[in-house]
Amino acid sequence: MRMFVLSLVLAATAVSLSACQTLSPEQQRAADEDQCRRYGFKYGTDGFAGCLQRIDLYRRAQYRYDSDRLMMGMAFELDPSYYGRPYWRHYRW
Repeated sequence: MRMFVLSLVLAATAVSLSACQTLSPEQQRAADEDQCRRYGFKYGTDGFAGCLQRIDLYRRAQYRYDSDRLMMGMAFELDPSYYGRPYWRHYRW
C-alpha cells in the first residue's frame, strides 16, 4: 500500500511539473511561423510579417491581462473589505 501511494504521488508530481514547460524564444518563433504558414501566409511577405506581429501583440496583451488579474487578486487578499463592499451601503436614504 505504501508503495502504491508513493508511486501515485510521484506520478502526480511528474504530471504537474510537465505542465510547467516553457518554450525558448527560438521555439516560440518557430511555432508562430508555423501557425502563420497554416493560416496560408507565405514566408517573407508583408502578410506573414503582419501575422507574426498580431500573434506577438496578442501574447503581450494576454500577459498584461494575466498580470493585472494577479495584481487585483493580491490586492483583494490584502483588503477584501474594501473591494468586496457593496456601493449601496454608502448612501443613506
